Amino acid sequence: MTLLKTIALLTLSNIFMTFAWYAHLKDLREKPWIIAALVSWGIALFEYLLQVPANRIGYTGGLSAAQLKITQEVITLAVFAPFAIFYLKEKLSWNYFFAALCMLGAVFFIVRDGLSPKPAPVAAAVSERP
Repeated sequence: MTLLKTIALLTLSNIFMTFAWYAHLKDLREKPWIIAALVSWGIALFEYLLQVPANRIGYTGGLSAAQLKITQEVITLAVFAPFAIFYLKEKLSWNYFFAALCMLGAVFFIVRDGLSPKPAPVAAAVSERP
């Protein structure tokens, strides 16, 4: 349940952050950059209100900081690709596919220690005294 909460909060926070970072390219391009920065900063506040609890829940639930970061990066790509295609009207390319493969590799390497079964602890040998 901790992982699901963490992923849900990170996904919502990433939606806000994607809009904060990139929506001004479409919606505020005629405005001075300082206006775009202030609007983006306001949107980013909501991202932080979700991201900080997500990372705390995940970390106290047993995820390492590296696992949280890679999870967040995978979510970033999953949120950004549809945003770029549908909101910014960018063309889908093979780069998205190859980026996703790289991210899957990153996920594998960051969690692989947890994938293999842990060996059973060896019981301490009892020595017999003569």
